[in-house]
Amino acid sequence: LNTMSELIPVNIVVADRTYRLKIEAEDEEMVRKTAQTINEKILEFRTSFAGKDMQDYLAMVLLWFTTEQKEHSQLALLADETAKQVKEMVQSIDNALKENG
Repeated sequence: LNTMSELIPVNIVVADRTYRLKIEAEDEEMVRKTAQTINEKILEFRTSFAGKDMQDYLAMVLLWFTTEQKEHSQLALLADETAKQVKEMVQSIDNALKENG
């Protein structure tokens, strides 16, 4: 039985604008933390690159965020591959021990 979670209304501020969203209650903390990260990055870019407009800062944050996600995905793939190789080595060691034991 699949029951849908109740959506709750939240106000999220991103780039000095308030957005009213309806999200699942269990996602609220993640959404708020993501908005906080975006706002922190905007502030960081505003400090580093004075004279730009909010559109420029949002574009910079979007590029940063997308690159970060790609790096995390690549790390996850690398971890999966490493785990597979370790498992194969353990299997080889087990087989060698059985043959010699």
